[in-house]
Amino acid sequence: MGTLFQRNKNTSTSDPQSQDIELTPSGSPAKPADVHPAHEKASILPTHRVNHNGHKVTKHIAPEGESGRRGIHPLHFFKICWSSTSDASRAVNLLWPLVPAAIALRYARKDLHLAIFILNYIAMVPCANLIGFAGQELARKLPKVFGILLETTLGSVVEIVLFMVLLKHDQFPVIQAAVLGSILATLLLCLGMCFVAGGIRHPEQEFDEVVSEVGSGLLLTAGLGLSVPTAFFVAVNGTGLATPDELHDKVTKLSRVASIFLMIAYLIYIWFQAHSHHGIFDAILEGDEHKDKDRHIDLVKPKLTFTECIVALTVSVALVTIIAIGLVQEIPSIVESRHVSEAFMGLILVPLVEKAAEHLTAVDEAWDDQMNFALSHVLGATIQTALFNAPLVVIVGWGLGKSMNLQFDVFNIIVLILAILVVGNFLRDQKSNYLEGALCLIVYVIIAAGAYYFPNAKAEDSGATVA
Repeated sequence: MGTLFQRNKNTSTSDPQSQDIELTPSGSPAKPADVHPAHEKASILPTHRVNHNGHKVTKHIAPEGESGRRGIHPLHFFKICWSSTSDASRAVNLLWPLVPAAIALRYARKDLHLAIFILNYIAMVPCANLIGFAGQELARKLPKVFGILLETTLGSVVEIVLFMVLLKHDQFPVIQAAVLGSILATLLLCLGMCFVAGGIRHPEQEFDEVVSEVGSGLLLTAGLGLSVPTAFFVAVNGTGLATPDELHDKVTKLSRVASIFLMIAYLIYIWFQAHSHHGIFDAILEGDEHKDKDRHIDLVKPKLTFTECIVALTVSVALVTIIAIGLVQEIPSIVESRHVSEAFMGLILVPLVEKAAEHLTAVDEAWDDQMNFALSHVLGATIQTALFNAPLVVIVGWGLGKSMNLQFDVFNIIVLILAILVVGNFLRDQKSNYLEGALCLIVYVIIAAGAYYFPNAKAEDSGATVA
């Protein structure tokens, strides 16, 4: 039975699609439904074989990710990065000239606060797109489940960098709003676009119950964990049981305890998906790959080498950090002079730019009827934000002596819980269509309107809660 996920070694290399046919021991094509949970370690990477492009496959590298080259080739590197993977990603690459313009304007005209903010905001998109593309290229070279996890983690680099820069500048309310805004943007905006994009080409799309059930369960757990400090604050505040300073100290300590256990939950989830139940998820994603009608085109596209992936990630992360600093420095000016609410800045504007790459990837997969891949990206990114990125900011703030906590506005936390329930209800039947996608987008727009009109806290009040 260990041959269930192995590729047919006797298949001719002349047909790209024939290289990925799975065989059961009886010789018949395998389907995800044939997988038994006991086969979690059945996936074996081919070694020293020729892939669909005629390239000799390097040991421990998946055939789909073999570039046939070694090291760095500047011409190939820039050509592959520019062409990217989808039409949307290629369109985003047209924004690259704004990256040096944003950096230059920040130092040349420090008084143009709005222009600096807008340029840095837009310049973040192509940099995030490059991180997403390089992560996707690197994920192609690895086992499917581990590749998805790595790609999701790399896609969150922009978010983590922004959170850390905001933390350094003591923008606690913006971080708190951005944490929930990132979850809402992925759950409602990105998933809604996936359902709509897929529904345009297919009357109804199906996805595996394992992906949806595990994701929904983790999201409910994360929602509860994130809401406990806020519920504690609301329950104690005004009762006279603690002074404002004592209450703030207790909420901060509770947030740190919750953050530790949320990160433990995330590590258990990683172990569950990448090790103990690896075979189930690997089979699901393997079957999803063959739904892509453009798979033969993707297989023959030039690939980045491992070294080029690392170089692309290094350059893009460095640029994201520089641009994030310029963006965050202008937030107070925009909030004060342009009367933009901190809720709208954190809940809507910041998450939109930090999640751009992940949204493009997931929507492209839904368009190609790869809903399990799309859901893996959407739910994986949401789970990482809730169970890892948000707790990480609290823990880092603890180490830096900053009282960052998980005390969110009641408006934000209620919206989060309701959004999780709405999405969980749509995932329950393992089917999707454009109607459900449109409803997710409508809910997101209503939340955005609420955040836009949400008033900023007064200076004396904000100092009491986040200082």
